[in-house]
Amino acid sequence: MIVTAAVVPHPPLLVPELAGAAAAETTDLRAACRDVAGALAAAGDRWIAVGAGPVGSLHPPDTCGTFAGFGADVRVALGPDVDPSAVPDRDLPLPVLIAGWLRAEAGAGAAGERVRIEAHVLPADTPPEKALRVGEELAAGDDAVLLVLGDGAATHTPRAPGAFDERAAGWDRAVAEALAAGDADLLAGLDPALADALLAGGRVPWQVLAGAVPRPASARLEHSSAPFGVAYHVAVWEA
Repeated sequence: MIVTAAVVPHPPLLVPELAGAAAAETTDLRAACRDVAGALAAAGDRWIAVGAGPVGSLHPPDTCGTFAGFGADVRVALGPDVDPSAVPDRDLPLPVLIAGWLRAEAGAGAAGERVRIEAHVLPADTPPEKALRVGEELAAGDDAVLLVLGDGAATHTPRAPGAFDERAAGWDRAVAEALAAGDADLLAGLDPALADALLAGGRVPWQVLAGAVPRPASARLEHSSAPFGVAYHVAVWEA
């Protein structure tokens, strides 16, 4: 079963070496992500990470990668037993790279080093019913903590990646409220077509969360902001 779940975004600018001039503007977001990573490591050392991408893929704990393709050779691993001489994968999906980075941020020399991550990347066009079913299947296994990686709408300002869409503010406000209230039903009902129009990459992983933890015992929203026109939410659900 899933004992604890955390929701984080996965922009490269979370990594200080990649943030450049944006580092100061994303300090609070980065701190919130580090805090929930520490909470996950305290809850358990078996993590299941879920994100979305152009194609589906599965990445075991012996995976290692690098952010070199994003501008800096920051190396990450999904587990403690990676061969130090292994060549890091330059083509890992961004959610997998951020999961590995958060593992390191969870506490070097402490809980974070014991963490082993199995990372699942679902196709970005996964239907809601399929995403919910994946969540149910993940929750049916041995005890684990769930790391859910996904960004909100990328259409909050004219200079955002998807330009401005007046629907973005209301959409992300509803998502933030659902994460704060533990409202899995609202997440399960997110419209794929609207999410695609708003360039909201978190729709699929959030619906996996809804399937895995349909009735959380508690929920809290740790952070919600939209720097550079893209919404980022950080939350923790206790199952």
